[in-house]
Amino acid sequence: MRRALVALSAGLLLGGCLLGPDYKRPPLSPPAVFRGEEPATATVAGPTFGDLEWEQLFKDDELRGLVRRALAANYDVRIAAARVLEARAQVGVARAAFFPQLSIGATAGQFRASQTVYPYPLPVSGSDNFTFGGALGFEFDLWGKIRRANEASRAQLLASEEAKATVLSSLVAEVATAYLQLRELDLELDISRRTLESRRASLRLVKLRKELGVSTGLEVSQAAVLVDFAAAVIPNLQRLIEQTENQIRLLLGEPPGPVTRGLPLAEQGLTLSLAPGLPSSLLERRPDIRQAEENLIAANANIGVAKAQMFPQLTLTAVAGQQTAALSQLMDGASGFWSFAGNLLQPVFQGGRLWFTFQATKARQQQVLVDYERTIQQAFREVADGLVANQKNREVRTQNEELTVTARKYLRLSTMQYEGGVASYLEVLDADTRLYAAEIDLARARLAVLLSVVQVYRALGGGWQTASLASSTEPSGEPKTAEGADRR
Repeated sequence: MRRALVALSAGLLLGGCLLGPDYKRPPLSPPAVFRGEEPATATVAGPTFGDLEWEQLFKDDELRGLVRRALAANYDVRIAAARVLEARAQVGVARAAFFPQLSIGATAGQFRASQTVYPYPLPVSGSDNFTFGGALGFEFDLWGKIRRANEASRAQLLASEEAKATVLSSLVAEVATAYLQLRELDLELDISRRTLESRRASLRLVKLRKELGVSTGLEVSQAAVLVDFAAAVIPNLQRLIEQTENQIRLLLGEPPGPVTRGLPLAEQGLTLSLAPGLPSSLLERRPDIRQAEENLIAANANIGVAKAQMFPQLTLTAVAGQQTAALSQLMDGASGFWSFAGNLLQPVFQGGRLWFTFQATKARQQQVLVDYERTIQQAFREVADGLVANQKNREVRTQNEELTVTARKYLRLSTMQYEGGVASYLEVLDADTRLYAAEIDLARARLAVLLSVVQVYRALGGGWQTASLASSTEPSGEPKTAEGADRR
């Protein structure tokens, strides 16, 4: 009899139905190539730009050091890591439902019967009661509720790890962006200081010429305006530099303070050294897309959990222990008791709660599906925006380089003509103003090219691939399943 009961239990446990839809990746139609991709790189095979580790992308040792410090101490990274630990623990919580639930307890009390309730005298009006025992309960997973709950919890664990990878990717891009902006502000400050010194020298020259009767008071005023303008720009740049340094230190998880500089802006060497790759590969490379898919897997599994609630639930319970009115007799054989029972419970009427819960779960799955599709399209857009930005910003940088050379020549010629008495100082003023604006625009154009490279790198899913940061995605002591391996 006992063997038959065990066999029946095993059959119910292992052979139950699995309600709810099995997950299948929604059909997708990625474009053949990214919009804005140069035709020469569209068919290049091999590693893609997004496959690069950030240590390979950045050439500035100081920038690499800042990224390492940020990955080690950034607040968002630490929060994401804690969420992974929470999700890992939730996997253990869900898995515990596969096992019997055992509890033990002890009670000690005293009972006295009411003399007013019973009209006749009782042989014993009160007694002591001592109980020690245990209870065992087990739920058979007839309809796959527990299995679907485990599927959902494991998908949430993978989603939390992809969320952490997304944070890492964003953090690398944020640190690089802030550092490059800082180096561009440094360059603007250097240009402004050089311009200020040059204009002060011009002001001294104009004053000397006025003393000699060659220049006028108007020319002196014009030269003084240029000096004042350059001097007024410097404090604002210094403010922006300090604020950018504070922003970087916050990304590092450190208090406000200075930031060590490395290579100048023109020597950063950030280029799109590899092709972007196929759009279809973006679905596997970007962690936010993988996170959205894991959320969809979890929502799909929760449909099975909600549907199983509407079917009969089979549970087995067993209670055994010792009970006596005298503590000294608690361990006597005659004080033992036990009970064993099976319970089959079928919900009949609950005001529609289970049905509406099931419908809400399906609606939730549709929301997550739409979010997954939107995440994919947003990724394609970010890559396309980054590629076209890089292409056009390089064209702008080339034009600004030519403009700066022309403006520098214009200033040199106008200065020579002014000193020779052929041109007025107004022409020198105009040439100096144009050169300063051209140099500032060139610095900003160089920054825009570098930032577009960082933008493309992040959009392609780069930034989180670092071997030193790799960690197991499964709870301790549990091997990764085939489904998890495929999805990764």
